[in-house]
Amino acid sequence: MFENLSTDPVFTPEQVLDNRGRVAIFIDGSNLFYAALQLGIEIDYTKLLCRLTAGSRLLRSFFYTGIDRTNEKQQGFLLWMRRNGYRVISKDLVQLPDGSKKANLDVEIAVDMMALVGAYDTAVLVSGDGDLAYAVNAVSYRGVRVEVISLRSMTSDSLINVADRYIDLESIKDDIQKTSRSTYTYRPLGNLEFTSPEEPRPHPHRP
Repeated sequence: MFENLSTDPVFTPEQVLDNRGRVAIFIDGSNLFYAALQLGIEIDYTKLLCRLTAGSRLLRSFFYTGIDRTNEKQQGFLLWMRRNGYRVISKDLVQLPDGSKKANLDVEIAVDMMALVGAYDTAVLVSGDGDLAYAVNAVSYRGVRVEVISLRSMTSDSLINVADRYIDLESIKDDIQKTSRSTYTYRPLGNLEFTSPEEPRPHPHRP
């Protein structure tokens, strides 16, 4: 009766992994930026959203970042993100004693993951921060499947160990990197510049 189960499974491994249900995406903006820097690419955020959703039903895509309210280019980038499929969660940058600026949004990510349990089936977490492992484990016990996407060299083993699926950012870089200056370039710190998209060229037959 059971002799053919090993050779003729009801679902293939690919089908099991692709059965994601409703998807919620949680992106640690600063962590993603530094991963992209290590890979030597710039992220196309339209391509990123499509790749992370992968044809599933998207509940919401959250993008967490520190902000410098005096940086107009950064504000322009965040406005573009809001208008192109992302819910931006921001916190003011705090200047540290060494002169650097930082905003830690681990608590916001963890709270949102927990608060929305029941509204989504799969969480896609774009971060390698081991501090999020406890939150990932907690939502897993509530029935959520968690995918972690990050650069392996920047990812805590504790986070990978509690995820249902881990994807090395390097393996999908060709799918998400920018090939033209069609979208904003993300910079996480207030003292770094943002690259605005090129102004659209007028149509030759239009005023």
